Amino acid sequence: MAVTGFWYGNAFKSAFNKEIDLDTDVLKVMLCTSAYTPNQDTHQYKSSVTGEVTGTGYTAGGATLTSPTVVYTAGTNTFVLDAADVSWPTSTITARYAVIYDSSPASDATRPLIAYVDFGADVVSTAGTFSITWDAAGICSVTVA
Repeated sequence: MAVTGFWYGNAFKSAFNKEIDLDTDVLKVMLCTSAYTPNQDTHQYKSSVTGEVTGTGYTAGGATLTSPTVVYTAGTNTFVLDAADVSWPTSTITARYAVIYDSSPASDATRPLIAYVDFGADVVSTAGTFSITWDAAGICSVTVA
């Protein structure tokens, strides 16, 4: 499935307060059930996230994003976060959301949320690979005006 992410508004606050270093910190993506309702305006830390999936082939806390990149393109005034696609092979899980966060800080109360993806419906894997293919334009972007 190809997906596009949405920024948590407080991700920018966390970045400007030097809580996130997108170039050097360990970024993770965790999967959540439909029990979680993302709030772009108020959710700032991982402790706000509920309903993390459980199941065969999934490790609590999610998977580390590999090859994360942050690019600003002057011609379009866009700032883009991207990373390699991620998968959980041989998994049996049901997820509605993927939540990207900075796992470097010591506790969930201080691990900043960055972005999330709403799959639009529950996505299920049964003894198969659960894959997220990020949009070719990046996980999420923002236009600087």
